[in-house]
Amino acid sequence: MSVELPFQISIPDFKLDLLRQKLALTEFPDELENTGWNYGAPLSDIKRLVARWKDGYDWKLEEAKLNQDLPQFTKDIEVNGFETLNIHYVHQKSSLANAIPLLFVHGWPGSFIEVRKILPLLVQSSPQFPAFHVVALSLPGFGFSEGAHKPGFAAEQYAEVAHKLMLSLGYHEYVTQGGDWGYLITRIIAHRYGGKYSKAWHTNFPLATPLNFSVNPILFLQHLFTPYTAAEKAGIERSKRFEKEGQGYFHEQSTKPQTLGYSLADSPVGLLAWIYEKLATWTDSYPWTDDEVLTWVTIFYFSRAGPAASIRIYYEFVHSANGSQPSSFKPTIPLGVSHFPEELRITPRKFVHSVGNLVFQVEHSTGGHFAAYECPDELVDDLREMFGKQGPAFGVVPGKNGYEQRIRANL
Repeated sequence: MSVELPFQISIPDFKLDLLRQKLALTEFPDELENTGWNYGAPLSDIKRLVARWKDGYDWKLEEAKLNQDLPQFTKDIEVNGFETLNIHYVHQKSSLANAIPLLFVHGWPGSFIEVRKILPLLVQSSPQFPAFHVVALSLPGFGFSEGAHKPGFAAEQYAEVAHKLMLSLGYHEYVTQGGDWGYLITRIIAHRYGGKYSKAWHTNFPLATPLNFSVNPILFLQHLFTPYTAAEKAGIERSKRFEKEGQGYFHEQSTKPQTLGYSLADSPVGLLAWIYEKLATWTDSYPWTDDEVLTWVTIFYFSRAGPAASIRIYYEFVHSANGSQPSSFKPTIPLGVSHFPEELRITPRKFVHSVGNLVFQVEHSTGGHFAAYECPDELVDDLREMFGKQGPAFGVVPGKNGYEQRIRANL
């Protein structure tokens, strides 16, 4: 078993100096009048962010905050058929010994930073709600994890890394939470390692296929004769808009990621615009500060494998021989779902039953794609309710229900 090594982010000064030099040499494109966000990230926004990045933004201060807020480590994880990768992760235990082990899996363009706000809430111990031991890895090629060196490193391999990391930390029974790629990866974990290891999973990004009469005739007929709710109607329209206007990044990243990678790796402004557009348009009017945006982007810019590595997951998913299989997986362990109205794809609620053994489902009135960061309180409350004493997944991890054990004295 590999050794767990403490990790602190420490970007050398010469790299920060080089970044500022590149920012100073930026040549901006022109922009058509009165186009807003229709053509992409507005020029005025990017100019403001670049000016801040170059002259006012203090990465060293943000770096220190990240190191203080997030206990970080690295560990070598062997991947079947590939190489051993050095994986970066956040790991914080609750003060409660029998807290529930929880694996948090981020997506793109996120990173380990997505766990930052929910971490202190999840580890809290209280008689009113369960506590969690939390592990949030940087997926291979993201953040400060080593990236794959050979082609074919697809979703199954990401799931294998995450699962083996949990086992190596002594968590042989655990639950998961994820959105975006985290949804797909935790679904694979639930399918491949569910029952013995993974005991339940929760997602804020449930991608579900339409119901099939031959598979579940009762649910199919219920859906057929049940009108869509207002939230479902709005979600379907949002999904159509995203399919028509928001899918360009996916097609590029899933077909020619290397071509795009040159721009993302060499041009900090190109990387900034590429990610900022998603942060701004995939959230529910979240009030991003410039420094928040720049911290997200700087993590990508100085990532261990470089920003091109993080987008290859799209190519491998589309071109993998097993790429379409996860959509047919229906894990039997308990599934919980949180719906946020400004998510990219909104699934009719009854469709979610095709994803897995749905035991918990809740609707929120605000929130978008980055739920853990946008709506940390709501997401944590959902997890507490699902795994709490009155919840449908209470006690799924034997001996670790998240509450303080009371020892009864023999009278």
